[in-house]
This record gives sequence, structure tokens and C-alpha cells, in this order.
Amino acid sequence: MFDQSRWKIVAAILLVLTLVLGGTFCVIYWASYTEMSSENRSMLREYVSGYSLQDEQKSEQPGHYRPGNGPAAPPRLELSIFYSVAVADNGEILRVDTADVASLDADSLRELAVSILDSGRTEGIEHSLMYLVAEKDGYQLVAFLDFSFLQESTRTLLNYTLVFGGVALVPLFLLAWYLAGRIVSPLEESYRRQKQFISDASHELKTPVAVIGANIELLSRELEDDPWLANIRYENARMAGLIAQLLDLARTEAVSPVMAEIDLSRLVLGEVLPFETVAFEHGVRLETCLDDAVCLVGNDIQLKQLVSILVDNAIRHSPAGEAVTIRLLQERGHALLAVTNIGPEIPPEQQKHVFDRFYRGDEVRSDSHHYGLGLATAKAIADSHHGTIQVRCADGQVSFLVRFPLQGHGRRH
Repeated sequence: MFDQSRWKIVAAILLVLTLVLGGTFCVIYWASYTEMSSENRSMLREYVSGYSLQDEQKSEQPGHYRPGNGPAAPPRLELSIFYSVAVADNGEILRVDTADVASLDADSLRELAVSILDSGRTEGIEHSLMYLVAEKDGYQLVAFLDFSFLQESTRTLLNYTLVFGGVALVPLFLLAWYLAGRIVSPLEESYRRQKQFISDASHELKTPVAVIGANIELLSRELEDDPWLANIRYENARMAGLIAQLLDLARTEAVSPVMAEIDLSRLVLGEVLPFETVAFEHGVRLETCLDDAVCLVGNDIQLKQLVSILVDNAIRHSPAGEAVTIRLLQERGHALLAVTNIGPEIPPEQQKHVFDRFYRGDEVRSDSHHYGLGLATAKAIADSHHGTIQVRCADGQVSFLVRFPLQGHGRRH
């Protein structure tokens, strides 16, 4: 139980840290990429505004920023690589500038420019090139800015972030495991002491209860029909029953059961048969639907106790004239035991606590022979067999479902 809580805490801590750090980095990358894109778009506009076909024809360094007769260009403009295609209004290609980049030929740039003009788009990004279409004197200019450096830088930074982020998860996991241990340890110690107290108190109470019972029998020989003595006998019997259930729960939780190969189908059938008389007294029918040869590794004493608890619970809460159904199925590597009775649905807020110690719903508080320990013991048995137990309510039926792993997964080493 506490191991599961520890793993859940670790997972929650790592999830929160991952979301916070991941969200922070995503915002930083998005803001940086947006800002750089905005700057590049601004530079592209400056290049277009300073572009002159006559100046291009006279230029000895095509592809770099040439502001004509304007002031000196900023360093970022000087270091940026621009491409351009000038297209006359009649569709004639007036000039293609590839900036002397060997990887980009004039024909490819010309085709890209024509495709952009045909699409009607005026700006965007194509093939790692940011482009802008502008109307000039008697022609259209399709200007490009090499965008690959920014994309490569962003991709490299992202890769490094993922690599170092993955490596950082190791110390974060160790830190989360340490913190989870610090959180769970006091609860685990408190739970251990509670179980030890119940076990010790139950053992210590057995002797005085037995002595009281013996004295009651001696007194009953002299005071045969004394009502006060009858009350003492009744309450002593209740106390003895409670102590017995506490000891059963303590043994189930504290002792590792001896496991062996068990035919669960025969075990369930054998435990259900003695309840026929009890069911008849309550006016309830027992119906069974058991798959044959459902075998698992488990402890037969505990599994018999589990079946008895669930069947007894279903009979006590089933109205007269109704049926209690016991099903055992083998599905997807698990054995499924389902005990179903007709009765009022358990409210959702109570379903969360039905397996807690000493928890009893309002409708059974008048039952003086049950103390809210049966289902807690059933859960402890399911846990000791690496199984699960849950309650489901639907269509006026209450079902307790127990799943056990097959193929030896329930064995303790």
C-alpha cells in the first residue's frame, strides 16, 4: 500500500516538475523564435524598401543588403543573405539573384518565385526561406531571406534541451524518491504501530474475556435466569467475537501466507455450500456460475475466509426472496470472483470507505455481531495475493469484485 503511495508521489512530483520546466522552456523558445522571426521580417522589409533594379545591375556583391543612397546598413543586415527575383508585369523574369550560394540555383529560385506569385501570397516561409512580395516600379519583387540558420539554431537548442532534460530527470527522480520517502515514512510508521497495537491488545484481551466467560458459567449455576447475568454473557460474547475478528485481521496483514497451487473453482464451491442453510434462514437463494479449473497460487485458508466474508455480507444485505449470485470467471490472465446481491445502492461517498476498518454504513449499525472488519480483512487478503477488490453498484445490484493474477503472479518469494 505504502509502496504504491510512494510511487504515486514520485510520479506526481516528476509530472509537476516536467510540466513547469517544459512549459517554461516552451514559452522561452516560442518568445525567442517569435522575436527572431519578427526581426528577420523587419530586415526583409528594409531590404525590399532599399532594393533598386538599377542598383542590382551595378552591384558587385549580389545578395547582400544594398540600401541604395541611404545610410549605412545595420550589422545584422550586412551579415544576412538575401535572394531576389524581379518579375515584370508581363511575367518576364528581369533578374534572379542567388547571392552566389551554390546550393541554390537560379532555376529553382525562379520556379519558387513564380509559384509564390501564382498563389497570391505576399509573405511567408518556404523551404527555410522567408519571403516577401512587393510592388516596384513596373515589376514585382519576390525577396527572400535565408531562414535556415535560425531554424538550425532552434533545432540544436531544442535537442540539447531534450538531452540534458532527460539526464536531469535522473537526479530529479532521486530527489523525488527521497522526498516521497520522507512524506510516507511517518504514515507508514503510524500504520505499523496501529497494527501492532491491535494485535497486542487483541492478544491481551483474550485472557480476561475468557476468564469472564468462565465466571459467567459458574455464576449461571447459582443464578439461572438472572437478566443481569444474561446481559453480561451477551456483551462478553460480543467482545470475544470482536477480538477474534481483530486477530484475524492482524494475522492477515502481518503474516506472509504460505502459497500453493489451488483450484479456486473447487474452493469457492466448497465454501458456498455451507451457506445454503444460512441463506435459507434469511429467505435468500444462492446461485453459482463457476468456470471449471480456475487455478492460481495462493493460500487456501485466506481465500476461504475471503469467500466466506463476501457471501455472508451479501446474504445479510439481501432482501428475502431475492438471490445472491456468486460468479468465478477466468479472463485476460486473471481470476474474477464476483459476489452480487439485490439491495439498495451504496452511496459513492460510502463506497470509498467500505474497506476501511470499523466502517459500517447506517443501514447495518443495528447488527451487533459485525464490527466493520470483514471487508477490511477481505481487502487485506486480496492485497496479500497481489489482487484487487472493489465494489460496484448499478441497477439495484451491489457487487464485490475480486481479481487475482493467474500464472503464479500471486506467489510470494
